[in-house]
Amino acid sequence: MIGTPIKYYRVEHDTHYRYQYKVSLSQQLLHLAPRSFDYQTCLAQHIDIQPVSADWVERSDYFGNPTRHVTLTTMHNTLTVKAYSTVALSARPTIQALRHSAPWDVLHDALLRTDLATTSAPFHFLYESPHISLSAALRAYAQPCFSPGRALLEATLALTEQIYRDFEFDPTATTIATPLSEVMRGRRGVCQDFAHLMIGCLRSLGLACRYVSGYLLTTPPPGQPRLIGADASHAWVSVFAPDIGWVDFDPTNCCLVQDEHITLGWGRDFSDVTPLRGVVLGGGEQKLEVKVTVTPIAPPAA
Repeated sequence: MIGTPIKYYRVEHDTHYRYQYKVSLSQQLLHLAPRSFDYQTCLAQHIDIQPVSADWVERSDYFGNPTRHVTLTTMHNTLTVKAYSTVALSARPTIQALRHSAPWDVLHDALLRTDLATTSAPFHFLYESPHISLSAALRAYAQPCFSPGRALLEATLALTEQIYRDFEFDPTATTIATPLSEVMRGRRGVCQDFAHLMIGCLRSLGLACRYVSGYLLTTPPPGQPRLIGADASHAWVSVFAPDIGWVDFDPTNCCLVQDEHITLGWGRDFSDVTPLRGVVLGGGEQKLEVKVTVTPIAPPAA
């Protein structure tokens, strides 16, 4: 499946909930196991949960992402989920390859084909979804990058760069419930907002685009050690080019995704691949703390 690996990483994702009152029942859906696909192989994966539960099941969701369903019946004031993963990444298409993709404005019929109706088929990712509404405003914002006859992936890279220039990263500006229209007005947000914005633009043009959840390796200042918990859960986008396949872009960091992005899963938007989501009985107010550590490692011994 994967070509010659070029990078290996260990990921630690630590999620900690503290509740105001005791929780008597908790049911959780976890998307915390990196998936394997053409450019990534999950070599090892383990999840620790406190309080311990013997009632859990692992399966794949509709889009093929690995999940774990957990039920906790022990009374608890805190919930801690620690996920440990080791992944190998291989080379993705380079910027030079983007200029050889087909023109964006001749792809519509190809994207609607249902003769290969897999869960990764592009037609699943052409339409509105819970967090992404399509609009004339989104289409107009993207249109300058998509001149008639321009190569799809070259135009998509231009849109990536435009969002990076026009929008400011601000973790206080939005919540996951903030609509795209408000993100457009405020020109501020976080990676989920910018991913949703870019997907909305591309789908408003009739193009297939999916939301990707994962991790990003951050680089410490020169001479400084890597800090535990300093990396981040991240989100970016993947656009479908019929002549190449799915190609990933990161509007938050203005780049074509290469070898520092680790994929957990993908879906129509954030709601399909939330790392941890569930319902609890009791608990009252809750406080959430998340720490992510991505560590480059040497290739495993043969």
